[in-house]
Amino acid sequence: MIWTIFLLFQAVLLYFLLTHRSRSKNDPPLDKGVIPWLGHALEFGKDASKFLDRMKQKHGDIFTVRAAGRYVTVLLDPHSYDTVINDSESLDFTRYAQVLMERIFNLRLPHHQPANVSAIMKKHFTGVNLAALNSTMSRHLQASLKTEMPQNQKDWKEQGLFNLSYSLLFKAGYLSLFGGEQNNNSTDPSSIYEEYKKFDGLLTKMARGTLKPEEKRTAQSVRQRLWEFLAPAGLTQDSESSPWLHAYRTLLQEHGANEETQKKAVLMQLWATQGNVGPAAFWLLGYLLTNPEALTAVKKEFSGISPMETSETSLLDRPVNTPVFDSVLEETLRLTAAPFITREVVHEKTLHMADGQQYLLRKGDRVCLFPFNSPQMDPEIHHEPQKYKYDRFLNKDGSVKRDFYKGGRRLKYYTMPWGAGINGCVGKKFAINTIRQFVYMVLTNYDLELSDPNSQLPEVNANRYGFGMLQPERDLLVRYRPRNSH
Repeated sequence: MIWTIFLLFQAVLLYFLLTHRSRSKNDPPLDKGVIPWLGHALEFGKDASKFLDRMKQKHGDIFTVRAAGRYVTVLLDPHSYDTVINDSESLDFTRYAQVLMERIFNLRLPHHQPANVSAIMKKHFTGVNLAALNSTMSRHLQASLKTEMPQNQKDWKEQGLFNLSYSLLFKAGYLSLFGGEQNNNSTDPSSIYEEYKKFDGLLTKMARGTLKPEEKRTAQSVRQRLWEFLAPAGLTQDSESSPWLHAYRTLLQEHGANEETQKKAVLMQLWATQGNVGPAAFWLLGYLLTNPEALTAVKKEFSGISPMETSETSLLDRPVNTPVFDSVLEETLRLTAAPFITREVVHEKTLHMADGQQYLLRKGDRVCLFPFNSPQMDPEIHHEPQKYKYDRFLNKDGSVKRDFYKGGRRLKYYTMPWGAGINGCVGKKFAINTIRQFVYMVLTNYDLELSDPNSQLPEVNANRYGFGMLQPERDLLVRYRPRNSH
């Protein structure tokens, strides 16, 4: 009995020594929370925006919190973001990305070289290759709309806007990039989407390692089905997949990835390319439908691209000037894009803040930027940040507004939905063009309105903070009919 108590005492003492940490004079403010080891993990995961706002009110623009045994230094001064974004020697992007790859996709990539993957994307998502990709996406969007929203429909049809937007853009994106119809003739893209929705619904729990036993079984079975669906995608040049996917799979093979690993990597790319566009389109259309002035302004701009009654969209295959739509999209993303920008501290680093303060970042800690809270929802930068203003990013003369200030200084980063630096979103132009084409097609070919004129946009699902585009707690019912049916 005495020996058991002694061993227990030793274990408690060892745990205390390993987890004890106090703040030195050069450290950022430290907030460990009241629960040993766990710290602030529960509050952080439940609603990161609310939690980090509380920490900022308490500690200022930089602080370190304990969460599930890790120490995370959060920086919320956009003037100082470049000190993190531009440092690839002391701060590493890939380590945390690899943790998420394993947790979410059960994926370990041998000899993982993100720079090579990024180079392939830059080649295929810019220039003439981007133009070809936009044209392919336009064709699949038109086909998906004709299937899901047929032109011979005469009566109003009611549906949830989130599911409508997400499903249409997912299917068109899947066919454009992964060539689903040719790769697996027995599988309808709708079946892929249904499995994908289950996977996406569990994504945040997979990332945090909080799945319940039944959810673990569901996640594994859904992943398995998606891996099998995606197995042929990009294997050959004539597989009807995009040239980018074939180049990506070739790179994986060259780096020693076997077929099983490749399937898992393709699922990761499916989520990376399709996980944000649909939700972004939902929020954009939702804001337009609940703000008639904004809807009128966008429709007027679109009517100048081609006649309102036409169903042709070839003009959108080439660059068009749509400052009103661009402002609407920027405002939508300001309110609903909420990714973390995370780095692992691999070498001790002195962080030089824009205000002249210096803080020590300890090796083994994690650094996190959260642009949703700052700059995107900072009232000093964006007046009435909770309010939707479709022309927030337009000057009075209609030109693009790029001048925003904090502390009397002009900001380099006033919104950051696409990340920044070498790890910024390479597919940004493709995503923007896809959303614009989709919204253009819907608004010029269909009457679309709220089922209940008094409906308000749903609240966001707070569990999604940190994982790209936010998603709604519930759907928003709309009704639609083709313009030529009445």
